Amino acid sequence: MSPSPRIAVIDYGAGNLRSVEKALLRSGLDAWVTGDPDDVRAAAAVVLPGAGAFADAMGGLGERGLDAAVREHIASGRPYLGLCLGMQVLFEEGDEHGVHAGLGVLPGRVERFADRDEQGRRRLVPHIGWNEVRFTGDHPMRARLPERDFFYFVHSYRPVPAEVKDVAGRTDYGGDFTAAVGRDNVFAVQFHPEKSQAAGRRVLDAFAAWMETCG
Repeated sequence: MSPSPRIAVIDYGAGNLRSVEKALLRSGLDAWVTGDPDDVRAAAAVVLPGAGAFADAMGGLGERGLDAAVREHIASGRPYLGLCLGMQVLFEEGDEHGVHAGLGVLPGRVERFADRDEQGRRRLVPHIGWNEVRFTGDHPMRARLPERDFFYFVHSYRPVPAEVKDVAGRTDYGGDFTAAVGRDNVFAVQFHPEKSQAAGRRVLDAFAAWMETCG
């Protein structure tokens, strides 16, 4: 069996990187943590995890020159997997602590959950805990995932894609929100696969299988 392609887990100053790296290794992927833009440009695939504020993530990427490297990687057609904040920064802007520009890979913005749901009931923010994701759309990852699965979420903000075709999964939290997006060589999720036990492993296994045919 030939060795698996190398996957750069991008370090822009956020935490939780080693748990993501270990989860990828368990799925048979050759992953390593790096903050070097040249590594990102050379990698067969990149994974951008993250937790925290949108502006801090974009600042950390920009200070290290990783924002340009990520855009170049995606433009090359190689696979990109975004996890939580790594999904949010794909969009044009986020409104956390003011309006801040994102990577602009996907049209749309990131907005905070309203304090009340669609029925006017009080909604707890942040959204923390296990919730069901209903996968949809025709992204190649979709064929490798179950129709529905439960994942672990921790977030106060959620993406609002401008184009419905980019939506790859939805979750109900006092109303539907986008929990996964996909376009061409990009796939990203709002939940944390590395904290989602067997369901998370299924996503990373699907990513490993998709990598063999992507690009």
